[in-house]
Amino acid sequence: MSIFDKARIAILEDKTLWKGWSHLRGITFDFFREGRAPHRLTWEVFDRRNAAAILLHNVERDTVTLVRQLRIAAHLSGEYPYLLETPAGFIDDGETALQAALREAREETGYKIARATPAFAAFMSPGSVTEKLHGFYAAVTDADRVAEGGGLDDEHEDLEVVELGFSEALEMVEAGEIIDAKTIMLLQWAALRRDQPAEI
Repeated sequence: MSIFDKARIAILEDKTLWKGWSHLRGITFDFFREGRAPHRLTWEVFDRRNAAAILLHNVERDTVTLVRQLRIAAHLSGEYPYLLETPAGFIDDGETALQAALREAREETGYKIARATPAFAAFMSPGSVTEKLHGFYAAVTDADRVAEGGGLDDEHEDLEVVELGFSEALEMVEAGEIIDAKTIMLLQWAALRRDQPAEI
């Protein structure tokens, strides 16, 4: 039993602070929990669509295919702004998470694959962002790569496709050279199952 089992949230105001590519909302609410006085809070919530990401593991050569791209938030935080990541993107209306992952794999890396294994679904920053990310794993071969990838010109995507040894990618996580959360999670998910190929 949790101390929050009987807790209650009463939304008092949900206003748009800014709306563009995403939606920034100001939420004012009263929070009630047994044993504590009620209190009123105002939080900003960044409303984003759910997304999908996929780790492409070439099982013939034991490599993973990632993409490097500009991330302005990393730049503003003082980090190297061109991050290595798994292919990923928003889930479009009418799409399943799997369909979105497979579409992103083809657009960003040129890999055309038919299926993938679900790894997890997780909130990446639940204190302020509504987006839930669905992670997938796919075992691929060289024959599955049908195009160069690099993203869509009409979406102004500017991606570098990067192939790394699986072990090298894990070492880069430890060294702080791969710092994207979804990529770290998918690499570690796959690493835990490397000795169990039947389950991947």
